Amino acid sequence: MRAMVLAAGLGTRLRPLTYEITKPMVPVLDRPVMEHILDLLDEHRFGPVIANLHYFPDSIREHFGDRISYRYEPELLGTAGGVRACADFLGGEPFVVISGDALTDIDLTSLYDAHREAGGIATLAVKRVEQTEEYGVVLGDRDGRVTGFQEKPARDEALSDLANCGIYVFDPAIFEYFPGRPFVDWATDVFPVLLENDVPFYIHEIDRYWNDIGSLGELRTGTFDALQGKLRLHVEGEEVGPGVILAGAETDLSATEIDGPVWIGDEVRIGAGVRLMGPVVLGDAARIGPGAQLRESIVFPGTEIASESILIGAIAGHSGILQSVRRRAPARARSHP
Repeated sequence: MRAMVLAAGLGTRLRPLTYEITKPMVPVLDRPVMEHILDLLDEHRFGPVIANLHYFPDSIREHFGDRISYRYEPELLGTAGGVRACADFLGGEPFVVISGDALTDIDLTSLYDAHREAGGIATLAVKRVEQTEEYGVVLGDRDGRVTGFQEKPARDEALSDLANCGIYVFDPAIFEYFPGRPFVDWATDVFPVLLENDVPFYIHEIDRYWNDIGSLGELRTGTFDALQGKLRLHVEGEEVGPGVILAGAETDLSATEIDGPVWIGDEVRIGAGVRLMGPVVLGDAARIGPGAQLRESIVFPGTEIASESILIGAIAGHSGILQSVRRRAPARARSHP
């Protein structure tokens, strides 16, 4: 069961962070969000896997190496055009497409099984949301067949509360409904053609966690949700105190006042008199100066926080973030909490 990870986007809503790092490489606890996706695909025995690349492509290649295959896009081809460019790799059987910035513990096996049972050309993972104005929502009939879409409707105008998660199973016949031009989008170019031609495709509602890490606010929410165990996520670390997860045994916490939940990465250095008021995440090789106080904040790998600093609700990074994100082995045997 082959799979594709969409990793070519620019991540404009995460700027200025994505001026320095491509969105799939943004760290969530101990590893980039895309690495969590690959761990999930491994867990459900999907593979081989390919990713499309455009923005900072070498950073993804160097981090993941030969774990997956790659297809570079000199010019962006769109959410669907990039998939069509990999059609030769994806082969003649149904395949999974998932966003490289999705933070989720979705049951991919159930999604795939639902697709095979429904018999349609595509199956879209959807999740109920309250704030429909932030998502593209999907309309379906009693049998789960897709009947329409709305793009970010106001709550009083929404005809559905099922958000499109950007996680799909497609039959290879889907490419027959693409326009001839290179740039193709699922929502504006392919799905409307399926509806116009009465081609059956279906929704599969999920009850697992899903967050697309599409903005700085969603990045904070997703990271803290992962820290607090609101989703099943593979991470390194050992609980050394109430709500305190330590991924590097060499970090000295004896002079640190901690109110969890807090996750502390490998090779972190914390000065005397530091206060951490959770949720707080300290990435690998972070340096926290003496007397600093952090609350509800994320410190990215390799970032230094000056002595006596106060961070409240912050995301702290530096221009060398990418060089501080280290490669880890696949984590199928580990889970948190």
